[in-house]
Amino acid sequence: MITLQPVNHRPADVALAVKRLQHRHHRALTRALAPLGLSLAQWDTLRHLHRQPDASLHDLAVLTFQTDQSFGSLAVRMAERGLVERVPGPGRAVRHRLTEEGARLRAEGQGLADQVIESSFSGLSAAQLDQLGDLLEVALGSDL
Repeated sequence: MITLQPVNHRPADVALAVKRLQHRHHRALTRALAPLGLSLAQWDTLRHLHRQPDASLHDLAVLTFQTDQSFGSLAVRMAERGLVERVPGPGRAVRHRLTEEGARLRAEGQGLADQVIESSFSGLSAAQLDQLGDLLEVALGSDL
């Protein structure tokens, strides 16, 4: 006779837990970045530009979960503040680069973000954290 294991976590409950964890991270990161004068969206932009210099407006909008229009407004404000440079690209594309000040604030923000995230996962062992990462990679599939 085959004994079935009880299901402890329904998919909808797991999805809600992931969303709650994301929301907790957003609130904590917003508080941590505020003394630097950065919003989470601004820091996320700096982080992606550090990884992908000369990214287009559209690419950055996708990476930061925004529309092209809303990201365009954000990029203009960040350029006015001296955090990024907007430079012409091929065709009508506009490319973006970190300024020295943007790079400095990205690095400071990264340290704060690392503290927030490490604290959030402090209840997990290294093996559990690896397992969670592996499981999320499987669930995301090609959307990584």
